[in-house]
Amino acid sequence: MGRAFEYRKATKFKRWGNMARVFTRIGKHITMAAKNGIDPETNPRLRALIQEAKSENMPKENVERAIKRAVEKDKADFKEIVYEGYAPHGIAIVIETATDNNMRTVANIRSYFNKFNGSLGTTGSLDFLFEHKCVFKVKDPGNLNLEELELELIDFGVEDIFENDDKEILIYCPFDAYGNIQKYIEDHHFELISGGFDRIPTDTKEVTPEQHAEIEKMLAKIEEDEDVTNVYHNMK
Repeated sequence: MGRAFEYRKATKFKRWGNMARVFTRIGKHITMAAKNGIDPETNPRLRALIQEAKSENMPKENVERAIKRAVEKDKADFKEIVYEGYAPHGIAIVIETATDNNMRTVANIRSYFNKFNGSLGTTGSLDFLFEHKCVFKVKDPGNLNLEELELELIDFGVEDIFENDDKEILIYCPFDAYGNIQKYIEDHHFELISGGFDRIPTDTKEVTPEQHAEIEKMLAKIEEDEDVTNVYHNMK
């Protein structure tokens, strides 16, 4: 198995400026996951998000409040909406949001594209440029043979495994393999740091340093928006 996602080691596609924004992002995901059941034992996605919250040192009361929000009828109902478009110089961008006011969110997203000379597209227009994957991050127990683990997990649909500079093991697999991989991780007593979803560009586009700086300004502005949870691009 090759290193299809090798570039992920060197490039951070999801950047978060401060702890408060990390907590906000995770809290929204917890609220949406909890709509499918508030018991972590029977809700694998919620269980993984609670573990991610712990790894980010998110206070327990924040987690409990996010779960409670899912069942309180008077609370805002967050919806996941994906926006797609092009930044300057032909760089594709996919923006995931969690919002309680779609009119506000789409107006903000459109303004960012307009301000930086980009173009907001229609939903699904860039699907062919990104593969939707799930990714798990687990702690290296110290005696792990990555090649053996990779061979064992091939039957579960795993496509790539590697260790990052923080001694964390990243496991990439198809979008629909989430439940099976999470069960394997838990059954084999790996320490789960996080489990979520990613969008991997099928190809990356090279730009000049000046163009890179220009696009980075646009990405940073988008990521500042409180409704935005993830931003992906195909810039090399």
